[in-house]
This record gives sequence, C-alpha cells and structure tokens, in this order.
Amino acid sequence: MKEIRTRNSIDAAVRIPGSKSITHRALIAASLAEGQSEIKNFLECEDTLLTLRALRELGVKISGKRGEIAVLGIGGKFAPSLGTKEIFLGNSGTSYRLLLSAVALAKGHFLLTGTPRMQERPIGGLVRALSKLGVEASCVAKDGFPPVLVKAKGIRGGKVAIEGNKSSQYVTSLLLAGLCAEGADMEIEVKGDLSSRPYVDLTLDVMGQFGAHVVRDGYGYFRIPAGQKYKACEFFVEGDVSNASYFWAAAAVTGGTVATNNIMPFTSKQGDIRFLEILEQMGCSVVKGTERVLVHGGSLRGIEADMNSMPDMVPTLAAIALFAAGKTIIRNVSHLRYKESDRLRSIALELGKLGGWIEELPDGLIIHGGRPLSGTVVDPHDDHRIAMSLAVVGLRVPGIKVIEEGCVKKSFPLFWECWDRL
Repeated sequence: MKEIRTRNSIDAAVRIPGSKSITHRALIAASLAEGQSEIKNFLECEDTLLTLRALRELGVKISGKRGEIAVLGIGGKFAPSLGTKEIFLGNSGTSYRLLLSAVALAKGHFLLTGTPRMQERPIGGLVRALSKLGVEASCVAKDGFPPVLVKAKGIRGGKVAIEGNKSSQYVTSLLLAGLCAEGADMEIEVKGDLSSRPYVDLTLDVMGQFGAHVVRDGYGYFRIPAGQKYKACEFFVEGDVSNASYFWAAAAVTGGTVATNNIMPFTSKQGDIRFLEILEQMGCSVVKGTERVLVHGGSLRGIEADMNSMPDMVPTLAAIALFAAGKTIIRNVSHLRYKESDRLRSIALELGKLGGWIEELPDGLIIHGGRPLSGTVVDPHDDHRIAMSLAVVGLRVPGIKVIEEGCVKKSFPLFWECWDRL
C-alpha cells in the first residue's frame, strides 16, 4: 500500500522514460524487417516485455538491456509452431491486438491468451477482419473475446472493412502486419468514426521510419502497396507523453512548476501532447522547448472536453478537475470501459470515496470541482492510469493510500520513485 505525501508547492524536473505505444510498434516493425535494428530509449515495462517475449517465442532474436536493444528481424518469416503454441499476453490490450495480426504471418497453430480481464476486452472486430483476409482465427471461449486460436498460414492482400469505434488498435494491427501480406495490395476501409485517431498517426510514423509507405485518405481508408519490406534501422523512442501528464498535473493542482525532459512538443506524433492545450484552457501556463515542456500551475477552472482522441488522459483530467472551479464535462470516451478496468466506473467510484461529486455518463464523466475532500484507502482496480491519477489527488488531499500500487509497472515501473522525488 502506498501512502501519498502531500506537497504545498512543487518546483521539479523529471526525465520521462520512452513511450510505451511507440516501443510496441517499433518492436513489431523491427521484428518484421530484414536485418538488425537498434532501438534506443526502449521502455522496459510489463506490457512491452510481454510483446518482446511473444516475438522471441516466434523466433525473433532480441538482445540488450538498460534501454537499448538489438532486434534481428526475420522478414516476417516467423518460426512455425509445433502443435498448438500458447502465447500469454497478460492484460496488455496493445500487445494482444497488435500481435494477433502478426502471429497470422507465421505457420502453425497459436493460442493467444491473457488474464481474466483480457477475456472481457473485445477483439471480435479484428478477428472478423483477419478472417476476410484468409486467416483462420476463432474465439475459443466466448464469441468476440479472447482467447483466440489462429491457424496461421500467412495473410493475403485484398480489401477489408473494419469497425472504427471499438479500438484504433484494430487498424494499427492490420497496418503493421499488412506490409507482409501476400499478393495484392492491402486495402483497409474504416467503418464509422475511428476512435483514438492519433494512435494510427503514430503507427504510420513508426512504419515510415522502417521504410514503409502507406497511402491514406484521412482516417477512413488506407492502402499498403504490395511488395514492400520493412528496412532495419536505428530507432529512438521519444518520451511517453501519457506518463508525462501526471507530472504536469502535479504542477496544476499544487500551483507549482514541473519540467518534463525527453518530451518533443513540436514534433511528437503522440496525440496526448494536445493535453497541454487542455491545461492552458484550465488556467495553467505552458512553455515548450525542443525536448522539454514546462508547466506552471494557475487558478484552475472547469472545462468541457471531447477526449476521444486522447482517452488515456481522462484519469489525469479527472484528478485535476477535482480542484477546478465549476464543473468539468468529459465526453465521447465510451471505449474507456474496455481498458485495463472500466475506467469511467473506476474513476467515479474512487474519486467518490474521497468526497468528490462525480456523475458517470454512458460515454464520459461530469466532475464537480471545489468540494471538500478527505483521504482514505483507494483501489486503482489493477489499472496503472487510475493509480497514477490518484497520486495526483494525494498531493492535495492528506491520507490517500493506494492499494496494489505495483500496477504502475504496466507502463511506468519507476513511477513511484520519480513521484517521491518531486
């Protein structure tokens, strides 16, 4: 159990470790390339290690440590399975979805499994899309949910339609593996509005750095010309903007100043960089440098925000909103109910325990700021982002104790060490 120490004000600088989202994508692209790639500032956390171990089980040689690894890519020619090979992916939705298409490039039978919570997270849209591309994949327990059995024999090119409102990771999965599809161009049509759009931009940026070319029409159509190959390269993983947000929030709620280094505000493709605009709307001031962001806290006010493009920022925003004048309305994030926890429900429950007035909507939250709060034991529901957002609240509210605080290892193993140094 972790008791959060209150702070009257903060003046600190923090170096932010590499991006989890970019690390996943770079690992897969490097594994599908021919030759050796060097990945620098690699984020070593629970989720990325699950992806790394799965790729090793598929025959990819990966070596190195302390943030620098070498990946000897095998051009998508994964090692065939003997019998049915089980690949355990914990509760890493990113690992599961991105690797599901990649595994289809192999030969043999593969059973992708995970934790009980993973078995509650939808995957049916991606399974159906892969089936249309000639992949024999099936949900073995409950239709539309893991575990999934893949009888792999490659992916054929062609046209496929996929729903966009469940997860942008479905599209990312098809894009990453689609470069290695056989035969015709891979054409992906997205039905409906694509959620979390910036993550697809991030995918295309990583693919581009590994030599891939994708034709696109906004977020509704993507075409991967046939005959391409990923090219091995030296790849640097920039700092994780999602993880930087908790330190920006620390400045916001204490009226202090926090500098986050290894963040590239002018060039980053991470959609969460737009959270800086949210902070400015709420009353903070932001100073941007080439590889650094400085946030000064100010007099906070509530806002209304469509957070569909940066859903991981919702727990951070909710924590800040408790101390803002007026109410903060968060909308268009119904897909948060399928994360590591039902994040909308988890936020409402835990902030409510502290005395917060939180209204839970089908697709969002209303947080009424400025109410008296008191500390108690809170439960992050085994969700790293809930745990880190509760740490933000604990800077102002004495007596907050977070159980199962180790869940932050999922994305930021050194979080508590960095937090205690504030």
